[in-house]
Amino acid sequence: MGREHEEYESPLAERYAGQAMRRLFGPQRKYSTWRRLWLALAEAQQKQGLEITDQQLKEMADHLDDIDFEAAARYEKQFRHDVVAHIHAFGDAAPSARGIIHLGATSQLVGDNTDLILMREGMDILVGHLANVIDRLGEFAAKYRDLPCLAFTHFQPAQLTTVGKRATLWCYDFITDLQELEHRLSRLAFRSIKGASGTQASFLALFDGDHGKVRALERMVAEKMGFDRIVPVAGQTHSRKADAQVAAALAGIGASVHKFCNDVRLLSNLKEIEEPFEQAQVGSSSMAYKRNPMRCERATGLARFLMDVCASPLHTAAEQWLERTLDDSSNRRLAVPEAFLAADGVLRIVLNVTAGLVVHEGPIAAHVAAELPFMATENILMAAVKAGGDRQDLHERLRQHSLAAAEQVKVHGRPNDLIARLKADEALAAVDIDAVLEPAAFIGRAPQQVDDFLSAWVEPVRRRYKHKLGETAELDV
Repeated sequence: MGREHEEYESPLAERYAGQAMRRLFGPQRKYSTWRRLWLALAEAQQKQGLEITDQQLKEMADHLDDIDFEAAARYEKQFRHDVVAHIHAFGDAAPSARGIIHLGATSQLVGDNTDLILMREGMDILVGHLANVIDRLGEFAAKYRDLPCLAFTHFQPAQLTTVGKRATLWCYDFITDLQELEHRLSRLAFRSIKGASGTQASFLALFDGDHGKVRALERMVAEKMGFDRIVPVAGQTHSRKADAQVAAALAGIGASVHKFCNDVRLLSNLKEIEEPFEQAQVGSSSMAYKRNPMRCERATGLARFLMDVCASPLHTAAEQWLERTLDDSSNRRLAVPEAFLAADGVLRIVLNVTAGLVVHEGPIAAHVAAELPFMATENILMAAVKAGGDRQDLHERLRQHSLAAAEQVKVHGRPNDLIARLKADEALAAVDIDAVLEPAAFIGRAPQQVDDFLSAWVEPVRRRYKHKLGETAELDV
C-alpha cells in the first residue's frame, strides 16, 4: 500500500484554495523568484561597473527554474540555513557564477523581496475574484431590483425592502474590499537592496564609497522586478507593518464573505434564497430530505480562520526588536501564505454560490403577506382619517385588532387574520384596504437605489476589470 495518505496535508491547499494561488506560494515559484532576484542583482551590479561577465549572467539566466530540490535539502541540512542552501544549489547549476551569486546581499534580498512579489501577485488574483463577485451580485440585484421582501432588523420582521436592494448591501461590502486591495497594491513598496542591517554598507564597500552607484543599484533591482516604489528605510527587513496592512485587507474580505454567507444561510432557513444544490448532492447522511447550505457554511468557517490568522502579522510587526529578530520567520511562513490561500478559498466559494443563487418567490411573497397587515396599519389609519373618521377612535380599533390577530398567530398558531378583522369593522368601510396592501407601496426607493448603485459603483468595476470577468470556480468538494 502507498504511503501518500499517511502524512498531514493542509486542507487549504488540498481542498479549498485554487490552483493559481497554490502555485504562487509553492516551492517552485518561491525559489525560482529567489534566482531571478540574484540575477537582477548581478545584472545591475554589472551595469554599475562590477566585474561580472556576460557568461556568468547567461549561466544564471539559463537555470532559473531547474531547481534541484534534493540538493538544496542536503545543503540546508548541512548549513541549517535555507538561503545559503539555495545559493549553493544555484552555484552548482551555474558554476561560473558561483562566486558572484548573492554578492553584497543579506538573506532578505531574496526573502523579503520575494514575499512582496508574491503578495502583489496574490492580491491581483484576489482582485479578479472580487471583480467577478461584484459583477454577479450586480446582475442579481438588477434582476430582483423591485421584488418586495421582508427586511429584518434584529432578525425580526421590520419593513419591506427588495431582494435586489439587499444584494447591493452584500455587493458594496465586496466593493470596499476591492478598493482596499487596490490601495494596498498602489502603495506596496519593494525592499530592494538594503544590506545586513539596512545601511547598505556592503554595497557601498563594493562600489568604493560611491553613494550614487548604490542608489542606482537599488532602483535598478526594483525596476527589474516590476516595482516603482521602494521603502525609504529598513532594518535588516522591511517593516512588518506591510504584512499587517495586507493581512488586514484580507481579513476584511473574510468579514464580507462571512456576512454574505450567513445571510444566505438565514434566508435558506426561511426558504427564500438558497445556494446552488447539485442533482446528486446529499444534504445529510441521515435526513434524506435536508438541503443544507454547505457551501456557505464552509465559507463562514474558513472566513473565521482568515480573520483570526490575519492578526498574526500584526503581532509580528509589533514584536520586531530594533533592526530585526528572527522570530518573524517561522510565523510568516505560516501566516502570509495561509491568509492568501484562505482568502482565495472563501472567494472561490462565493464565486460558485453567486453564480447559482436560487430565489423562491412564493415563500418570499407569503412572508410579506403574513407581516404586511401589521405594517399597513398606519397607512390604513391615515386613509380612514381622510375619509372622515376620528383618529383616536380609529387608532384604538386598529390596536385592538392587531393584538387579537397577533394572539391568533403566536398563541394559537393560526394564520394572521388582521385584514379580515379590519374589513369587517364598519369604521373602516370607506377604506380600500386591498389597495393599501399593495407591497410595492412599501418598498420606498429601493428599486431606484439599486439602479443608482449599479450605475455609480458596479459599472466602474466592470469597466476597470472587463479583462478579468467571466471567471468560474468549480469546487473540488
